[in-house]
Formats: sequence, structure tokens, C-alpha cells
Amino acid sequence: MAANNFPISFSFIAALLAAIFTSANGSERKDHIVYMGAIQNRAMAESTHHLNLLQSVIGTSSVTEDSYIRSYGRSFNGFVAELTGGEAEQLAAMDGVVSVFESKELKTKTTRSWDFLGFQQPKRNLAGELDVIIGSIDSGIWPESESFNDEGMGPPPQKWRGECAGGENFTCNHKVIGARYYSSSSARDDKGHGTHTASTAIGKSVTTDGFYGIAGGVARGAVPSSRLAVYSACSPSCTDVEILAAFDDAIADGVDIITISLGGFDLSDLRVDCIAIGAYHAMVKGILTVQSAGNDGPVVGSVESVAPWLFSVAATTTDRSIVDEIVLGNGKTVSGYSINPFTPNKDVPLIYGTNASKSCSFQNPEVCSCLDPKLVKGKIVQCKSFAGIFKAVDAGAAGAIVLNDKADNVSFIVPLPAIALNLTAYEQVANYAISEPNPHVRILQSVAVKDGYAPMAAQFSSRGPNLLLPEIMKPDIAAPGVEILASVNPQPPNSDTPGDNRTVNFTIMSGTSMACPHVAGLAAYVKSFHPNWSPSAIKSAIMTTAEEMTNTDGFLSGEFLHGSGQIDPKQAIEPGLVYEIFEDDYLKFLCGNGFDSKSVRGISGNKSDCSKFSTKFSPQDLNYPAMVFEVPPMKPFAVKFQRTVTNVGIANSTYKSEFSPLSVVYVLKSSEKLNVSVEPPELTFRDLNEKKSFVVTVAGGSIPARTGFSSALIWSDGIHKVRSPMVLNVKLPPIPTSN
Repeated sequence: MAANNFPISFSFIAALLAAIFTSANGSERKDHIVYMGAIQNRAMAESTHHLNLLQSVIGTSSVTEDSYIRSYGRSFNGFVAELTGGEAEQLAAMDGVVSVFESKELKTKTTRSWDFLGFQQPKRNLAGELDVIIGSIDSGIWPESESFNDEGMGPPPQKWRGECAGGENFTCNHKVIGARYYSSSSARDDKGHGTHTASTAIGKSVTTDGFYGIAGGVARGAVPSSRLAVYSACSPSCTDVEILAAFDDAIADGVDIITISLGGFDLSDLRVDCIAIGAYHAMVKGILTVQSAGNDGPVVGSVESVAPWLFSVAATTTDRSIVDEIVLGNGKTVSGYSINPFTPNKDVPLIYGTNASKSCSFQNPEVCSCLDPKLVKGKIVQCKSFAGIFKAVDAGAAGAIVLNDKADNVSFIVPLPAIALNLTAYEQVANYAISEPNPHVRILQSVAVKDGYAPMAAQFSSRGPNLLLPEIMKPDIAAPGVEILASVNPQPPNSDTPGDNRTVNFTIMSGTSMACPHVAGLAAYVKSFHPNWSPSAIKSAIMTTAEEMTNTDGFLSGEFLHGSGQIDPKQAIEPGLVYEIFEDDYLKFLCGNGFDSKSVRGISGNKSDCSKFSTKFSPQDLNYPAMVFEVPPMKPFAVKFQRTVTNVGIANSTYKSEFSPLSVVYVLKSSEKLNVSVEPPELTFRDLNEKKSFVVTVAGGSIPARTGFSSALIWSDGIHKVRSPMVLNVKLPPIPTSN
């Protein structure tokens, strides 16, 4: 970032010191959310009551009115106000208040994919599909997109309670049945992110030539006949205030599934996680919330979607990869990654970043941080950073060759002829550029090729384990999230580069943002066949029928990369057995994880008392479709998991158990053994919706730190295979502190 060379005045210094003093004493007013849990009394959720609470802390009515911003009261209770740190603490201590937290900004987690999943011509329940409503909390949509045309669709289902309040120049139809916005003048998408994610989930089939001829074909969602409700909460930015407002409306409007490709919040406490809060109240009303896991991989423990009632999605590759090549002046060809539609011209002079820079004070010329426009004009510049592409654009270079330090094996749209190389390939080109007296290069146009290794977890996809709730496996599931073609806002730029004025109706994006709507669309598909299933039943069906994946990452078990595995749409509608979790189960879980009775009563709106069951409920006994536990290093252990399954397959059926082969991450000594068993080993059902319980026991000896192992419990009746991952991690010893 360039420095601003403004003179510093004494008044500026005085103001700065005053601001620091104000902040240090907690008297600076900032937007805070006062979360009050479930609506127990309608009068207590009215703005009048909220203003009275606020005035009891602030004192004067005029300051109270200036501080108050908005109330939540359609689906849960709370309000937003500008508060000092001291005022926030006073409100947090009041009866009826669950938590008070400062509003933060969240980040978006940014065709062929459905075919790759074997979903070319799926079995359809058209009547059920027309009745399913997906609520998209994102940056809005571009309503004129062909993906959202309503040809052949009738009026919205009678259960719909929302409205089309999309603001300026926004029209709904029988496909897009509702729209709301919160911090702009319209639900119209000004980023492209919301249009892309929504069309991935439920877009109509549209034949497209892709992005300037790259990756063309038929772009569509999982449930093209389902309905869409738009909640534009990310224009211009995504904050906790707008996100909670969107949840408040979506729940009350009557959506069936919520998809939210956002993240970037404090993982210290679920009571200050706006998405966990909104999703909890959605779950109580029978609505499943699907969230992207995050784009902070390969960092261990970076997954951002951790609450057990959230459906957390990792990103994987598909069997279509977009690649590019360059041809050096010596005739050698080097392969790399970019979405580069530019037609190659004749060989262009190549210049290395250090030879193309002007005077660079405190900057690294090798990454092209200070390019000289005169030296790069008409040339392709080589930069040891992906960001060098944008520096090359600013300096007026003819193209760029950069080191791929952004994401391995992923192609991104470039605003000029450019390619990203891995380190070995980059150094090969650098040696040529530096040693050759007159180096030249030609950057070819990108092409789509077959990737025989797919699916693989994307390097950028956030990893587990779940640092806040270690007994809950996160991410839950994986879906295509690399180089996904879908609809977009046609207004430029389309490469995150100001001045890139290309206009397209479909574009290619990568991120867990793109994986999330695949799972939301599949959840809607399952819902269309099973409209009365609970959110946990739908989630279980998708997890237990997932395609098993085997890749690992160092000493990290593969399940912490991809959850239960890659979604399998054809199997998910007939899972055989499901693991169900209801609100009381979650409340017991919260009590077992340190929540007090006041918080649990506030969240639920009932008379829950943690003292009745907190000592009896172990967090690993939540009826989750996966089993995870941390064991201490070098100590014998025995862990029991209690689970209950519900028969949704064949009335008279018997399921036999088996365990998949043990997968060891790092090395277990030959003397160390694990004993895994389930009791009873068979489950016999006589009726549909009948429940059966079982206990899984895992026992072992002394296991060293940095070791993990995984398996899976599989129940099978010869028709259905119900697979539940099992992961045991050895806790890392605490890092010693120096005195």
C-alpha cells in the first residue's frame, strides 16, 4: 500500500492521542449486537422494550435514540446500538440478555461440477422441488440473469410469507420469489458473488460458451425448479448486524434451506458468532443452514464454521482443470495455471522483475512492487508473487509470469496475458530470463483438461480439527469448489482488477463459497423428496452417503480436510438410516460445553436447567453422524460413543456393522494396538421411523503426540451403506513458555 505523505500537524497528534485515550478507556461508541435469544414474550421483542433497556444504561433519551440502530424480533430477540465498552458490559449482565458483542465484518469465501458428481439426469420430484425455497444470504443477485428465469413455473408455494422488497430496479418472478436488502439501496448484486452462489444452487439450465470460450457447456443448479429468496447483506460490506437481520427475515419468511458463503469471525464463543446464532434459530424452525468452511487452508484448525447445527462445507476439485502454457524463446514449454482467454501473439520480450524496477526504497523488486512503466512497456514481466499480476497491469506491461503463492493447482481469471507457476517451473523461467541476452516468451491461451486425480481437497480449503468444539468433526462434507462456472453480475470488473472492463454473463470462481451452494442445492433436492425431514436428518443423509476420500495432509487426518467425503447426490435421497438431533440434544450439548443455565434458557426460550444433565452428558455423545475424540499422549484410553439411528429405508430390515480399515496418520509403533467394537453388532428394524441405539468403543495404549488415526463405522442391509467417520487425534502437548 502506498504511503500518504501528508504533513503531521500538532492538532492531528492531539486528536490521535485523544482517540487512543478514548479507545483505551472503552468510551468510544461502536456498533454492538445485544442478543436476547428466543422470543419468549412478543412485547419483550419490540423496539420499545429495547429502547427502555438501552436508556437504563445510557441515561438520557436523546443519546439513547441516537445510539439505537435497529431491532430483531421476527424470529429471535435482540437489537443493535452504538455502545461503549462499559455500556456493553452493563447490558450483558442484565436478565434476559444472552450476549453483547461488537459487530464485525465478515468475508465472502470465494456446469461441469454437477456432471462430475454423477448428477446428469437425476431422479426428480418436480412437485416437491417447486415447493422448496432456498434463502441466499450474500451480496444479492442479478435478477435478469437467465439462470433465474421463471419459464414454466407457477406462483410461489402457499407457505411463503416473504415479500419482494428488493429496492431500486429489482423485480421478482416465480423463480426469485422474494428479496430484501439491508445496507444499500437494492438487492441487486454489485459484486457477482451472490449471483454466482445462488445460480450454482438452483439456477435454471443455460447453455453458455463459458468465460470467453473457456469451460463452456450447460450451467445449472441442483434443483432448477426450486425457488429463491434473496437477502442482500453484503453490499457494500458484510457485518454481523446485516447478517443477523437477514437470518431474522429468512426464518420468518418461510425458507427451507439457508445458504451462506461467508465467514471470518471470532471462534472463541458461539454466543458471539452471528451465523451460529442465526442458524440455531433457523434449526429450531426446521431450516438447515449450509455454510462455507473458509479459505484459510492449509492452516490446521482454520475451519470457521464450527457449530454442530451448521452444515460446514470444504472445497474439492472436479475432473476438469483449467491450465495454461508458455513457450520460451529456446523452444521449451512450461505449464502453469491461469484463466487466460487472450489470443497469443508473436513472442514478446521477457524481463525479470529486478531488471524492470525503478528505485525501490524498502521494497522488494523481485515481486514487482515498484515496476518502471518505461522498462516493462511491450514486455512480459516475471514477478515472484501472484500480486505481481496487478502490478504489471498498473505499470502497463504486456503480460506477466508470476509465482503461484496464492493457491496451488488453482487457476484464477487474469486481466492480461498471464500465468502462475509452481516454484520449480518459476525458477526454470527465471534462469532463462536472467541468463539469456535477449529472452522472449509466448503465453498461450488457457484450455480445460481432464484431471484424473479428482476429487482432491483444495489447498485453500480451511482444515479442522474444530478448535472450539473438538468432539464435533469439521468440516462436515466436501463439494466442488475449484474453477466453478456460474452466472455473474455482468458489470465489470470480473478479475478483481479495477479497469478490467470485460463484460460476461458467466464466470469462473474458486473457493469454499462455490462449494457451499452445491451442498445447499443437494439439501434442497433431498428436501424435495422428504419434505418432513428435520435439518439433522437431511444433513445425516448427505454425510453418511458421501463418497469416501482418502487424501491426508501431513499429520492431519483426511476427515479434517474433507469431512465425510464428497457429496453423492444420487445416494443422498435414500440413505437407509439417519442420525437425528433435536433442540433438546443441542441444549444438553451446550450445557456439557460450559454454557450456564441462564444462557441456555435465553437461547431456547424455555426453562432448561443445565444442573439436571450437564454431568451426565458427554459432548462426544451428541448424536452426530461422525465420531471424533482427542486423547492424551502416551496414556491408555477408552472412548465410548453412544448413537441412535432412525430407519428411513425399508420397514423390515437388518443392518450389519463393519469397520473400514484403519488409516494411520504419522507412524504408530508396532506394539501399539487399537481395539474398535460396536454393541450390538446388528440392528433389526420392523417399522419405518423405528429407532435403534448402539455404543462404539475405541480403546488403545500409549500413543505419541502428532499421531492421528481414522476409520469408519458402516451399517449395511445389503442395499444401503450408512458410513460414519471415526477420528481420534492425540492432543499436542502445550508449548512451553520461556520465563
